[in-house]
Amino acid sequence: MEVKFSKPNINAKDIKNVVNILKSGWLTHGKYTQLFEKSFAAFTGAKYCATVSSCTAGLHLSCIASGFKEGDEVIVPSMTHTATAHAIEFTGAKPIFLDVENLTGNLTLERISKSVTKKTKGIIVVHMAGYPCDIDKISKFCRKKKIKLIEDCAHSVGSKINGKHLGNFGESGCFSFYPTKQITTGEGGVVITNNKSFFKKIKKLKAFGINKDINERKKQGEYDVESLGYNYRMTDFQSALGLGQLQNYKINLKKRHKIAQRYIENLKSKKKISFLKFNKNCSYFIFQILINNRDQMLKILKEKKIGVSVHYATPLPLMTYYKKKYKLNKKNFINAINYAKCNISLPNHPFLKNNEIDFICDTIKKNI
Repeated sequence: MEVKFSKPNINAKDIKNVVNILKSGWLTHGKYTQLFEKSFAAFTGAKYCATVSSCTAGLHLSCIASGFKEGDEVIVPSMTHTATAHAIEFTGAKPIFLDVENLTGNLTLERISKSVTKKTKGIIVVHMAGYPCDIDKISKFCRKKKIKLIEDCAHSVGSKINGKHLGNFGESGCFSFYPTKQITTGEGGVVITNNKSFFKKIKKLKAFGINKDINERKKQGEYDVESLGYNYRMTDFQSALGLGQLQNYKINLKKRHKIAQRYIENLKSKKKISFLKFNKNCSYFIFQILINNRDQMLKILKEKKIGVSVHYATPLPLMTYYKKKYKLNKKNFINAINYAKCNISLPNHPFLKNNEIDFICDTIKKNI
């Protein structure tokens, strides 16, 4: 038996839409991009949504739109993808790495409140594996302190707190549609926000600083460039691909929840395996476990042709670029280091069968 780590939920209709767009020759600025943005805004309950070329691009644009600059400090979790901190570095601001909760891998308000200084201008939180951090308390704290809050929602399509979708608690929420994610456009992402002026900044910044979209121009070529900008746009065929999956995502999410519950039921008897309790608010991008013999287990799972991953194997402040630049002390990241050594991401996608889940769990239990 071979078990794939991920499998995109792309159907024949999605493929047909992409092919039709490719044949039309109208590959950007099309109706599907607008429709996808409108649909994703409706799905998340956000007022505004802008497609971008990647979640990294969305984070970068959000940092610029938030006004981060040289001399500023922006708090980030030490356990995340490098894109989270890179987005800050691109602006000239300094990422301030904090240790995370030992089981969730998320930032906590307690650590944040102890680390804020006069230079703190922003915080980027990450909802690890789609599991919500304590975003309610953190967002209230940020409003009180007048600190810009950005949510890295790369894992969080479908994650909510009290019915409110993640990404709606700060200035913006940035989502990823990388191939392993719940929804994929190959590469790509979106930025959601409820701030109109912030949204307008994102729209300009992602398209060279141009002040008018194609559909806003009274005659061809009539536009002005009011500021520096980037080419961070998503193509129309990518939007079509994402739109079809978004329309089917409620079914996808229900399956992910059932898979998570089956993992929990299968593994709960083993004390050497740690994982979070089932949370209906989590999107379950993957199902994460923590075990002490992680590296040995990875080899065994690979031998059994079981696709797994690690999110993530090295805390960001200990990666060469950040380690050399900021010379941070390992003692400040004990939980993140332990998390990095012990975490395994098990597959969770709508095509995963019960016997495959059982096979994965049996393999782990026999070799723990």
